Amino acid sequence: CSSPLVFSTKGGMLLLGEGTSIRSRRLPPHLAWCSIDWEQLCLHHPLGSGGFGSVYKATYYGTTVAVKQVKKYSKNRLASRQSFWAELNVARLSHNNVVRVIAASACSPASQDSLGTIIMEFVGNSTLHHVIYGTGSMITKRKDSFVCGYEPLSVMQSLSYSCDIVAGLVFLHSQFIVHLD
Repeated sequence: CSSPLVFSTKGGMLLLGEGTSIRSRRLPPHLAWCSIDWEQLCLHHPLGSGGFGSVYKATYYGTTVAVKQVKKYSKNRLASRQSFWAELNVARLSHNNVVRVIAASACSPASQDSLGTIIMEFVGNSTLHHVIYGTGSMITKRKDSFVCGYEPLSVMQSLSYSCDIVAGLVFLHSQFIVHLD
């Protein structure tokens, strides 16, 4: 995770990410660096939800982020748990076309009923579906007036998005990861 975390100890303060190894009880050793400073996290509004949980727009250490909270009690609890851990295993990866994980935790404040929380970089207010199919309202300027509506993607824009998607998927596949969305 990119955010340094400070913990109080008998000997003073301990900063994670500087050669110090503190292991969380619930996280495997290769994910021990994952933790969330809950006091620095502020959820704003939902961006979407699905069978495994919800995604919120939030701020973390003053930066706009996306927060995924995995439901503790979904229809398929085992699949929920496996999905959460699979996403944490991707956290170590770095690629321009793969959303970066900033912090994660298998623990959550008592007020949240979630299996775990993942804080990711925020990639914008629109989805790829909105961009391709024009759902939602977009305001575009045409020669002499404002029109509320959808402007189709050009061939070059379509190719650019396609190449970015393929590059991200090729990278994930090279790491033996299959993206199911």
